Amino acid sequence: MKRGGGILMHLSSLPGGYGIGTMGSEAYHFADFLKQAGVRYWQMLPLGPTSYGDSPYSSFSAFAGNPYFIDLDLLAKDGLLKKTDYATLPWGEDPERVDYAVLYENRFKVLKIAYQNGYARDKKAVDAFARENAAWLTDYAEYMAIKKRFGDRSWKQWDDDIRMRTPKALEHYRTLLKDEITFWIYVQYLFFKQWRALKSYANNAGIQIIGDMPIYVADDSADAWANSGLFWYDETNTPVCVAGCPPDPFTAKGQLWGNPLYNWPVHQKTGYRWWIDRVKASLAFFDVVRIDHFRGFEAYYTIPYGSEDAIKGEWLKGPGIDLFRAIKKELGRVDIIAEDLGFITDGVRRLLRQTGYPGMKVLEFAFSPDEESDFLPHRHVKNCIVYTGTHDNDTVKGWYDHCKRGERRYFNRYVNYTRSEGPVWGCIRAAWASVADCAVAQMQDFLELGSEARMNIPSTLGGNWQWRAKEGAFTEALAGRIRLLTDTYHR
Repeated sequence: MKRGGGILMHLSSLPGGYGIGTMGSEAYHFADFLKQAGVRYWQMLPLGPTSYGDSPYSSFSAFAGNPYFIDLDLLAKDGLLKKTDYATLPWGEDPERVDYAVLYENRFKVLKIAYQNGYARDKKAVDAFARENAAWLTDYAEYMAIKKRFGDRSWKQWDDDIRMRTPKALEHYRTLLKDEITFWIYVQYLFFKQWRALKSYANNAGIQIIGDMPIYVADDSADAWANSGLFWYDETNTPVCVAGCPPDPFTAKGQLWGNPLYNWPVHQKTGYRWWIDRVKASLAFFDVVRIDHFRGFEAYYTIPYGSEDAIKGEWLKGPGIDLFRAIKKELGRVDIIAEDLGFITDGVRRLLRQTGYPGMKVLEFAFSPDEESDFLPHRHVKNCIVYTGTHDNDTVKGWYDHCKRGERRYFNRYVNYTRSEGPVWGCIRAAWASVADCAVAQMQDFLELGSEARMNIPSTLGGNWQWRAKEGAFTEALAGRIRLLTDTYHR
């Protein structure tokens, strides 16, 4: 990666009407803002369709795009909708918070109108898109259609014949739900049409897009249903063990994620084909891919299925460097960031060196007065990414307001705190001044927002992933201030 600065701003957090940020005019305006600010990287969270809990890290597909991000005004401009089809519908009472329940209730009704108006017109292009993405698209569309047929329940609660994908059951549902399956294919066609246009616009402005790829897929997903042999299931497709993290000083009972674990021996026998396809698809989405929970490739924590918490678990060896050698052999050099946070062993450090991928440094973790942290800027190396904080952290203002007094004193001394600059911009400056090739801050930090703008609190359900920027937040004055910082530190 070239030396540069980045802003972490998920699509959902963009301002605008209709309940959630989209790939419409505000996304293009934000790209213009980044260019004006001299920012090289726009980082986003995963773009997949979200499921229960609204987390972008729990998706119905590792390959599909989130229908919520399809811009309705662009569909109207393309002749697929009338303004009256969507402008008068309720999209949530607070323009600065995403109301996912309202989105779920209304968004697909509007997209169904677009499908009815446009599928026949676009059929030739849709068929070409379907052929191009046949490796995942049919499975996803069938999954969503059958899921709706079973009252939106996970495939684990479907009838046994379709849950186990018997040929007779598959043929039955493909015939019965043909129109609904075609609708989901068309929705993905619309998503990728808008996404490719937006990405091209950003790239032409000199902006590269960094995107997240979760290490695990959701149990309630087309990936698990269509490829159950790739996961650690028993003969009835019930998980044997599930994913999570062991207890630590922050979580006494650990983190029980519940994702299905991979059957790594099967992946190895196939030459890691599914993983190669997944990385290839992610690199079609993004210019740089950040792999979440990278340490799970060296060793992963297993929790017996049915456990109430993550206290009783076991570490098992992952595929290690073999997986990344297979990826490199087929795809060549790829731009990947390794999320190497959490419980890091010598084995994880060795894997990071073997891959050559940059790891991460988070400044909110750096200022313990009891030790000299590797996250402190003077200990950074060029081949890393420094963050003021990630989507799982509080905003810098929220962190500063609530951190321990010793941390605050150390931070103030380290960044040479002044009242005129304030702690937030002092933290951003410390990141931008680092030798690290890339420095990233959340948009909430540039706006100096507090804990009310936090994106996610790990291990909690509800109230997360909702923050949206105010209309008009991306001002010329703010772009100029970021530009000065960028020019000063040659980012």
